[in-house]
Amino acid sequence: MAEVHGHPPHAGPPPSPLTGPKTTRRELLGFATVGLLAYAVDLALFTWLRGPVALGPLTAKTLSFVAGCAVAYAGNALGTYRHTRPRGLRPCAVFLAVNVAGAAVQLLCLTVSHYALGFTSRRADIVSGAGIGMALATVVRFWGTRTLVFRVEGRVGSWTG
Repeated sequence: MAEVHGHPPHAGPPPSPLTGPKTTRRELLGFATVGLLAYAVDLALFTWLRGPVALGPLTAKTLSFVAGCAVAYAGNALGTYRHTRPRGLRPCAVFLAVNVAGAAVQLLCLTVSHYALGFTSRRADIVSGAGIGMALATVVRFWGTRTLVFRVEGRVGSWTG
């Protein structure tokens, strides 16, 4: 069969410049950079609120979590996903929900390890909550951020492109 419009037969449409593997790598790098900054804000604020401010652990963590989410949203909206131009409160609300889902994944990993499997040492809690839980939560957050919050036409629901 002959090529049609420069494409081999049965090749389908050419990949969008916003959905290819190069874009996915760029998004992963941007997402990771913004995530590290948001994590640093969360940790620093939590430490300050628990220490000098002397707030309770749940209040301090709630406030630091919201601040970290705000930094992550701003960084992703203005940097990583600036080409999507999100508008209104919906993207902010969905972003918060995606981050709450990620936090729930981390808590679930810690709960299963500590209470169901009986791994109760401090090291086991760190491995399950901050290690395995954080890795799984990051996957959830990346997928949710890229497919539910900062959508690109033709990519919704796609994991890789």
